[in-house]
Amino acid sequence: MLFLAVFCGFLAEYALEHKIEKDRERQFINSFVNDIKADIEQLNSVIQRRDEKVHRIDSLVYQINLPDFMNYTSSIYFNAIHTARLVDIRFTANNGTLQQLKNAGGLRLIRNRAVVDSITHYDVSVRNLEILGEQEAMAAHEYRTVAKRIFNSLVFDKMLDENNISSRPEGNPALLNFSKQDLDDLNFTVYSVKIVVKGMRRDSRKLLQQATNLLATINKEYHLE
Repeated sequence: MLFLAVFCGFLAEYALEHKIEKDRERQFINSFVNDIKADIEQLNSVIQRRDEKVHRIDSLVYQINLPDFMNYTSSIYFNAIHTARLVDIRFTANNGTLQQLKNAGGLRLIRNRAVVDSITHYDVSVRNLEILGEQEAMAAHEYRTVAKRIFNSLVFDKMLDENNISSRPEGNPALLNFSKQDLDDLNFTVYSVKIVVKGMRRDSRKLLQQATNLLATINKEYHLE
């Protein structure tokens, strides 16, 4: 009888622990789903802004290479100031839930192997996008070193409000006296920025599809919707 009582107690304790782990798994999944939904919303916005940035870069290169570029300097300054800006087009994953679980070894709570593998692959893709972001920052820095030889920083300063939101300058403010070599250098550095921006846009689209697929997998496996 004593053995039976101990054994039943063990089963009850095991069942309780199993239920607690299932509840924790469900809580993690729900929290992670919210993070993924936030990532999807942010990625859609980032991709749209990168589309706009590519358009502005193309306009900058086209206008500043025109013989009568001095008639378009308001637009040139406006596009130029956005070429080096990164904050509004950079994706930052909502990974609080995942990092918390990774640090605590909590991924073991997820018993569905397909979901675990999808989460792991998504996490790797996010980190790869962050690495490409470092290249984008380097390209923007190189652009700034050339841009200072062509654009008047006082004009840039007047274009920004107290929240660093830019607007087109009034009239057509003059550019600095730059040489053909300065223009050639600008064309090349802007081209380098454009290549990285397009690469980031391409990988952001891939990450968006991956996030959408991951969300669909989780919803299917855990019957969330």
